[in-house]
Amino acid sequence: MADPSTYRPSPGSIPEEPGVYKFRDATKRVIYVGKAKSLRSRLNSYFADLSGLHPRTRQMVTTAASVEWTVVSTEVEALQLEYNWIKEFDPRFNVRYRDDKSYPVLAVTLHEEFPRLHVYRGPRKKGVRYFGPYAHAWAIRETLDLLLRVFPARTCSNGVFRRHGQIGRPCLLGYIDKCSAPCVGRVTQETHRGIVDDFCDFLSGRTDAMVRKLERDMAEAAENLEFEKAARLRDDIGALRRAMEKQAVVLGDGTDADLVAFAHDELEAAVQVFHVRGGRVRGQRGWVIDKADEMGVPELVEQFLTQFYGEQVELAEQGTDLGTPVPREVLVPELPEDAEAMTEWLSGLRGSRVQLRVPQRGDKRALAETVERNAQEAFQQHKLRRAGDLTARSAALAELQEHLGLDSAPLRIECVDISHTQGTDVVASLVVFEDGVARKSEYRRFALREAATEGDVAAIAEVVRRRFARYQTETQEGLAGEKPGIDPETGRPRKFAYPPNLLVVDGAGPQATAAADVLAEMGITDIAVVGLAKRLEEVWLPGDPDPVILPRTSEALYLLQRVRDEAHRFAITYHRQKRAKHVQVSALDGVPGLGQARRAALIKHFGSVKRLKEAGVDEIAQVPGVGKRTAEAIFAALASLGESEKK
Repeated sequence: MADPSTYRPSPGSIPEEPGVYKFRDATKRVIYVGKAKSLRSRLNSYFADLSGLHPRTRQMVTTAASVEWTVVSTEVEALQLEYNWIKEFDPRFNVRYRDDKSYPVLAVTLHEEFPRLHVYRGPRKKGVRYFGPYAHAWAIRETLDLLLRVFPARTCSNGVFRRHGQIGRPCLLGYIDKCSAPCVGRVTQETHRGIVDDFCDFLSGRTDAMVRKLERDMAEAAENLEFEKAARLRDDIGALRRAMEKQAVVLGDGTDADLVAFAHDELEAAVQVFHVRGGRVRGQRGWVIDKADEMGVPELVEQFLTQFYGEQVELAEQGTDLGTPVPREVLVPELPEDAEAMTEWLSGLRGSRVQLRVPQRGDKRALAETVERNAQEAFQQHKLRRAGDLTARSAALAELQEHLGLDSAPLRIECVDISHTQGTDVVASLVVFEDGVARKSEYRRFALREAATEGDVAAIAEVVRRRFARYQTETQEGLAGEKPGIDPETGRPRKFAYPPNLLVVDGAGPQATAAADVLAEMGITDIAVVGLAKRLEEVWLPGDPDPVILPRTSEALYLLQRVRDEAHRFAITYHRQKRAKHVQVSALDGVPGLGQARRAALIKHFGSVKRLKEAGVDEIAQVPGVGKRTAEAIFAALASLGESEKK
């Protein structure tokens, strides 16, 4: 591990102009490329206190052995140079939005004598035109099956094509008129290429023109009394319209736009892109990437747009077709910091003006929300796939044992989290994971009393003390014949009978130390304790001055994050319930003759203060213990409260 101070440039030698910089390792390999408005300000930030850096950034600066930079005159030049260098050097610490090769596309082999239509995955080839990507291969085959009725182009492989040419008989598609059978000479090379060109035009967005042409041909055939031809054209038009329906119209003004949305946490981010051409969604794709730094949405937008559209232009030169590589509009959740420079760069790629903006209202805003929901769903599914992977869970437990120096893998993990509103309604949660899987039946929650006003450290100590006091009580030797930890009436384990192998507390060193001190006071020495800090995802051991840094891609860190996030969710849910009850009951304070028992009875009967406000005097009087006079006082108090809220 290199010391960044050994290669740090002197502060005065770094220019303040915009530029692009490269970090190199000891073998002179480029490991990171970045750009900056001010090179001096940006590069100095890398040589600050290492403990304050993002884990991936910390790993990068300690891996590097030198840094160099190039000054440019404008931010647009910096964007272009950064993209070119990332593509040229493929730095290991840069996030790359690579096309997932599993995305299927519809390929048209225009370089062949008789072009072929087929589903394809893999790298792009010259002379082949691509449409897509599509979410599923079956979607391509379904659409292609509809369109072959109107555009009977060849879909068979070269081997099948040659074999049927030798035997002089077409395949089944040729007999059912879903192939023009160029293999046996039914159509000439020029005619077949014309069919393929019409197919490409249709998929490129010239759908309305194609339908109008067929409608004119159908009307002409009907006038000439060629009713069989007219009926066939009518069915062709129906097939085209069914294919068009599969690409739903979402924007009625013929909009050409890409809509981008993100879902992210401290370490990973999911991005989804909807490609809208001619008002229709023509494609959708998504990625899940590791975040290279402490990036918010503006930084994610900038990084994504630079890489994605640079590669889109190159793919367009190779024949990929999704309308235009850079649309007229790019709709994003938040604008990047240098939005003007990004807009100018995108406009240069397109060759005309591009709008980069955040949709505020109307159909575009509604569609942007849909894209965002897709990003969140993709991110959640990504996490669930990792959580459900038995191999990954086993690896996580083994890694935790290794990194934390445990005697055995932590098969049972418990996590404590505190939730409150400025010291009020302080609650805590205790969640349990066994073999890396949540055991929700063993979750517990605590309403804190003693340490409610003394801060999170005292609250953590109270929860740990209460939880393990119950553990010691329930595992004591009982009467003769009774097993410790087993309820003699039900024969089941008591609530707190099982201790964890690892106790995780939400927080840094002070919280972990407080939990460990409580366990030591109680004489419990066989339970490991760690704290997990949110900001940098650092693992703190009790009493250690420095945290343990788990690899950001490790399954161990991912498991700890899931445990911590679940504890946070459970604590927040309980806190909101308590706060809601407090707010509901406080609305009835001050009503003459209404004590705590009657207030609770009213809330239980009506379910909420809102429903109580909607009730009349007679309905209120039906609550047990509430008389006519008290009901009138309650009705009047709530009515006056409603009037004051309106003012």
